[in-house]
Amino acid sequence: MYVVVRQYERASPLADAMADREDDVKELLTGVEGFVAYHAARDGDKVTTVSVCRDRAGADETTRRAAAWVEENVPGTTVSPPQVATGEVFISF
Repeated sequence: MYVVVRQYERASPLADAMADREDDVKELLTGVEGFVAYHAARDGDKVTTVSVCRDRAGADETTRRAAAWVEENVPGTTVSPPQVATGEVFISF
């Protein structure tokens, strides 16, 4: 399995848009082949999202779809481009 962690700064508009359109976000990401799970957490003005997929191709696709969704649904804001970390899961319980 692969995990992608995306961390956004100045992301209150993003968090609000995601909460308002949760069903759209769910449909967008669960449609990725090999999708396993998705989580989003808010810490003040920071948003961290985690996608878990069966393989790297799925993890990469969630990042591509997330970027397109942010561009389309949160235009003209100060949301920073995310810091992205991807890795193969080596411990899971």
